[in-house]
Parts: sequence; structure tokens; C-alpha cells
Amino acid sequence: MFGLMAIAFKSYLQPIIIMFTIPFGIFGAFAGHLIMGFDLSLMSIFGIVALTGIVINDSLILIDAINKFRDKGLSPFDAVVQGGCRRFRAIILTSLTTFLGLFPMLMETSVQAQFLIPMAISLGFGVLFATFITLFLVPALYLAIEDCKKLFVSLANFLMGNDSATAAYDEVV
Repeated sequence: MFGLMAIAFKSYLQPIIIMFTIPFGIFGAFAGHLIMGFDLSLMSIFGIVALTGIVINDSLILIDAINKFRDKGLSPFDAVVQGGCRRFRAIILTSLTTFLGLFPMLMETSVQAQFLIPMAISLGFGVLFATFITLFLVPALYLAIEDCKKLFVSLANFLMGNDSATAAYDEVV
């Protein structure tokens, strides 16, 4: 998965940002099990695997929107703001429809549905928790990495004493 995203984004750092949200989704799934009073089961693990795909998708569309605004010549901060505004509704709707679609299963009391409830808990609560992480942490990490790139270029300029580091920065960005 990392390799495919690295090829698509032509970057090793952006897939790390995207995959950084996965543990927060898993934490949300664990918290959901605690809140609902269910133990983890094999179906919970299946739900966590499905959750990983949804969480990655949310982060992926946000980073893609930011990159498109960067390609238009916007500064990193402006691109993050515009990308966040552009994809906010899509991320929120994906998460809320997933949770609300699973809500009837979460409240189901029939014996036939009892084995599916842990999967629904993993998906529902994990998506809810990871949504807020995606909307706040992904843009913050993106800007932090951009700041680190600028610091690297400034340090390289200082150490080399010439403008060859500026060309290196253009290759990194």
C-alpha cells in the first residue's frame, strides 16, 4: 500500500502522513468496544481491516486536493486551507453515512445479528474518531513536513554558501 501511494504521489513522505491516521482509527475501534461493552473478536478485526481502507481514503482525498492546489502555485498554508475546505464535506459525509448506516446494526438485539455487531462497532467508532484526526492532524503534518523541507534548504544554503541548495529544494518539492 505504501509503495503504491509513493508512486502515485511521487513522494515518500505523503504516504507516511496518510498512513499515520490508521492507528487513530484503530484506537477509535478499541474505544468503541469499551463504550459498547463488547470484547474484541475475529469480526472486530475484520471491521478494523475495513476501517483501514476508509481512513486511508479520507486522508488520501485530502492530500490529493492539497497537492492539486500546490500545483496551481499556492503556498503550502494556502493549499492546506483550500484543500481542507474543498474536501471537508466529502470527508464528513463519508464518515457520517458510514456511521449512520451501521447504527441500526449497533442497536440490533436479535440473536442472528450478534456476531456482526463487533464488526459494526469497529467500523463505526473507528471512522468517527479517525475523521477528526484526518481533518486536523493530516493538514498539520503536511505543513510540518513543508517547514522541515524549508529548514533543510536553509541549512544546505548556509553550509554550501551558494544557491545550489535552492535547486535541490525544487527537486524535493
